Amino acid sequence: MSVRIDATDRKILTELQRDADQSLDEIAKAVGSSKTPVWNRIRKLRDAGVIGAHTVLLDAEALGFEACFFVLIRTSEHEAEWQAKFLKALKDRPEVQEAHRLAGEIDYILKVRVKNARAYDVFYQALISEVRVHNVTALLSMEEIKSTVA
Repeated sequence: MSVRIDATDRKILTELQRDADQSLDEIAKAVGSSKTPVWNRIRKLRDAGVIGAHTVLLDAEALGFEACFFVLIRTSEHEAEWQAKFLKALKDRPEVQEAHRLAGEIDYILKVRVKNARAYDVFYQALISEVRVHNVTALLSMEEIKSTVA
C-alpha cells in the first residue's frame, strides 16, 4: 500500500530520524504545527508501515568494534538448500550488520563489524568452514563518511 507523504510528513520523519526520543511538543515546534496533528500524522505513518520499529543506534567504535569490512561474496551455488544454509549462517553471526543479495558479478555484499583484522579472520574462517563460497573479497573501510537510516 502506497501512502501519500507531504512536506509536513517529511519534516516529521526528518525530526524523528534526528531524535526519536524528542517529545511531540518539540516535533510540533520544529515542523511548525501543533501536537495533535503531528500525533495523527505519526500514527498514520506507523499504520501505513512508513515508520517501523523504534531502535537505538549504538556507536560501534565506542563499544570496541573499530573495524568495518565490506565483504563481497561470489558463489557458484544457487540452489535453495545452499541459500538457506548461507542465510542462516549470516543471521547467526552478530558481526554481520547488513547483508544484501546483488545483481551482477558479485552475489552478496556484507557489512561486518569486528574489533580488528584478527577478529575478521576468525569470522571469515568460521563462515567458509560452514558454507562453500567461490570467492570472497574483504574491503576495510578507512572512514565512514555518511551513515543514515533512510
